[in-house]
This record gives sequence, C-alpha cells and structure tokens, in this order.
Amino acid sequence: MKKAGLIICLLLLIGCKSKTVSRDTEDLKIKKVSGADVNANQQRKAYDLGKRVLETCNTSKFKPFNETEVTKSVMENTTEERLTKTCQRFRQYYGSFIDLKLDGVYKTKHEVIYRYHALYTKKVANKELRIFVNEDNLISAIKSMDWDEKFDAKLADQ
Repeated sequence: MKKAGLIICLLLLIGCKSKTVSRDTEDLKIKKVSGADVNANQQRKAYDLGKRVLETCNTSKFKPFNETEVTKSVMENTTEERLTKTCQRFRQYYGSFIDLKLDGVYKTKHEVIYRYHALYTKKVANKELRIFVNEDNLISAIKSMDWDEKFDAKLADQ
C-alpha cells in the first residue's frame, strides 16, 4: 500500500510542470520621443508636480496630491513625513532646490517618462527626477536618482 501511494505521489510530481512566465519584451522597451510628439499639457503637468515635490525641500510645506493628478499608490507613498526625511538629506548634500531642466521624454508601451535634471545650489549635486505618466494621464511614479550620463546610450543597446 505504501508503494502504491509513493508511486502515485511521484506520478503527480512528474505530471505537474511549473508554468513559464512569458513576458513581452515590447513592454520593457523605452524609446525617445521627439519634441513634436510630446503632449504639452502632460509635460506641463509632469513639470509642475515634480517641481512641487522638490520645492517642498525649500519651503517645508507640501500641498498633497489629489486623485486627478496622481495614482492612488503615488498619493499613498508621497507623504509629508517621507518628503521631510528625504528633504533633510537633499538639503544637506545638495543645497536648495532651484529648478528642473527637461532632458528628454521617453515612451514605453504603457507610460511616458519625463526625465528632468534637478538643479540645486551646490555644484556637487547631479540628480535627476523621472516622472512617469500612465495611459490615464496620471502620474504613476516619481523617482529621484543620481544623474545617469549614459542613459541614452543604454537605450540604443536595447
């Protein structure tokens, strides 16, 4: 009886294959968008919201986002406490925030990415801010990171 149970278990294990997840590589591709193809209203919205976040570091006052501007997850993750913590570090290392300079607009299958060079008073600051806008024209992500000089070159390798 034990042998029959063991054989059945082995057959079940052999018969169960793990599923392979196929991912469409088109979803991952990023393409640069020419200036003529950029939605001016969307670009202004991305700039205004990005600037609003970084100006919080100068003023210590944050006007919360609403559901017509950003996705629910961005709204939940962009809290005054989190911004204050980030701003303390940024002000110490980079000085006061000055402005955003658009470096490029990129498109994936589902989002438009606005890549800004964040300008600060200290010359050592070399930061970028990426604003992701989804198909519903809502900001779906805001990312701050070190400036990547080779970003466009990496796109050519795709």
